[in-house]
Amino acid sequence: MEKVGLLAGVGHLPVEAAKMAANFGLEVYAVALLPGVDQELRSAVKDYTEISVARVGDILDYLKENGVTKVTMLGKVTKELLFSGGLQQPPDETAMRIMASLPDYRDDTIMNAFVAELAKNGMTAFDQTMLIRMLLPQAGVITKREPSEGEKADMEFGLELARAIGGLDVGQTVVVKNRAAMALEAIEGTDACIRRGGELARGGGVVCKAAKPNQDLRFDVPTVGADTIESMIASGCKALAIEAGKTLLVDRSKVVELADENDIAIAVI
Repeated sequence: MEKVGLLAGVGHLPVEAAKMAANFGLEVYAVALLPGVDQELRSAVKDYTEISVARVGDILDYLKENGVTKVTMLGKVTKELLFSGGLQQPPDETAMRIMASLPDYRDDTIMNAFVAELAKNGMTAFDQTMLIRMLLPQAGVITKREPSEGEKADMEFGLELARAIGGLDVGQTVVVKNRAAMALEAIEGTDACIRRGGELARGGGVVCKAAKPNQDLRFDVPTVGADTIESMIASGCKALAIEAGKTLLVDRSKVVELADENDIAIAVI
């Protein structure tokens, strides 16, 4: 039976991937990278361990000891940890060497360096969506409420902005209102961006999330889930636009239910 490694962050996405891997006859060796990883993952994999994202050498050792040669990375691990002192353990020698070699701390720069380190150790990172393509929705409105004409104009404008900041490898999410940018995602992450943008919009904000123009499917594929909708509810945002075939939609039934209950329109464009 083929073995795969799953480096798991926060959210339900790693669980979805692990279940699909089992259906494909794959043995999954999961590494929980930080607190808050969905505990359902334990029962969905062949083996489960907890190793801080800062202990890169320990992660590589675990994968090698279990004969893993293919690895995927799923779930939320915010770059903010590097600057906030939120790491549970100090970086190990391997992590410090990688970080010291980087010309900048953009997402793709960090992840490509880690992928290169995997390759040095006889492992390859594979497409994040390979196991979960069914979570990539096709075009259409998936909620009861259709977006208004004004929201549609904001969606078009917002997706253009989201692709632009994605091209700079800064973020993937924007909040707009009346074709004006309320918030652009940076290191704070999607949920914090939505809350900040929604507060500035004072109701009626439109959230747009887009893939980078040259999205690397091995990591950082745009993802939305129930947390996204909850952040929208808390901040008064009323519409969400995502890209068809390019954005992972996790817990679709829960997302749609929450949106419908709060008169939020979701369009897949």
